[in-house]
Amino acid sequence: MARNITIPDHIDARTEFKKRYGLGELYRASAMLPAAAGKISTNRRTKLVDAHLIERMQLAVTEVNGCSVCSYAHAYMALKQGMGNDEIHSFLSGDGNFVKPEEAKAILFAQHFADTRGFPKHAAYASIRDAYGDQEAQVMLCAAQIMLVGNIYGIPYSALRSRLKGRPYKDSSLWYELGMLLGGFILLPFALVHGLLRRLLGVSKIQLDD
Repeated sequence: MARNITIPDHIDARTEFKKRYGLGELYRASAMLPAAAGKISTNRRTKLVDAHLIERMQLAVTEVNGCSVCSYAHAYMALKQGMGNDEIHSFLSGDGNFVKPEEAKAILFAQHFADTRGFPKHAAYASIRDAYGDQEAQVMLCAAQIMLVGNIYGIPYSALRSRLKGRPYKDSSLWYELGMLLGGFILLPFALVHGLLRRLLGVSKIQLDD
């Protein structure tokens, strides 16, 4: 990790979960990866949605979910993209001081996506579709979906790392941490095949809460 990245103290010293997920949620989220990754890959070529906005949305998802290792990884990626340390710190703290007016709806959607554990409300999705366009909204949704998978897997990994440093999460257990990490490793290929079949059959990548 670059020496000039600082992580908010409440993340760096975390010893409890902000959000906790199960294997079923990891499988469901992972099944969305093939379509989401394809959309993001296409966006890298077309630049329909700015890469900086995608990174800021993913930082917002990570802040809501409270994944320590994801915070470090995405802080480094954001720094490489040119974001300043104060801006990164702000997004990871959730204070919104660096949110640009034209990006506010996208950032709020990312936070809402994480709050709803990957099932945003129709109205929330409609708000970014109306503000940015249909294809842009799909890219934003896919960015959040990819980040959610990383968070679901990264949260128990963060807890395990903290445990190995002698600071176990007070609301965790070694069985939960290992179960999520090993279970996720076993389930991931099945979830990806499931996701590829969904993509081939043209099943919508958009999952919303009625």
